[in-house]
Amino acid sequence: MVRDLKKAKESRKKNAEENKSLKVKKNWYPVSDLKKHFQRKCKVPKASHISAPLTPGQVVIILSGRFRGRRVVYLKKLESNLLLVTGPYKYNGVPLKRVNAAYVLPTNTKLNVNAEVAKDVNDDYFKKVDIPREKQEDFFEDEKKKKDRITENRKKMQNDVDTAVKKAVDEVPMMKEYLRNRFALKNGDKPHLMKF
Repeated sequence: MVRDLKKAKESRKKNAEENKSLKVKKNWYPVSDLKKHFQRKCKVPKASHISAPLTPGQVVIILSGRFRGRRVVYLKKLESNLLLVTGPYKYNGVPLKRVNAAYVLPTNTKLNVNAEVAKDVNDDYFKKVDIPREKQEDFFEDEKKKKDRITENRKKMQNDVDTAVKKAVDEVPMMKEYLRNRFALKNGDKPHLMKF
């Protein structure tokens, strides 16, 4: 009887230790306050793909960023798999701009824009122009110096593309007003039932 009690105590002790070790292993979670720096697994991000085929001159709606809700004219797909769009700038304030295809909503509206209009525009066109700073006081850029970032080449390219697009816009009645108005959803709108 005494042996049985000793064996039972030992086995209970052993089981308790095993359970403790199991509980510690099962219920261990990493500390949530640890900061983990983001590391990109590959050097080049996955290229974005256009869900619906776009044609030059097609009107698309930008869904995010500074110009969200703006209707713009699609011109071409760049080497970086980004889409080249323009407002035109005079009508809705959107300059020549690169947009990710995931943040664009294609519409059925199409303009008669020649694909050759933006043949000279590529990814190098969008590289940032550095202006050297002479003094430490120039840390906050002067408004006049900011305007120097827009080179004559950029102004000329924007003007050339916009004149061709504006010509196509003016051919269609009410198209200018359509491009000027922002797209927005109101209460009760059902985007999955809408035809753009």
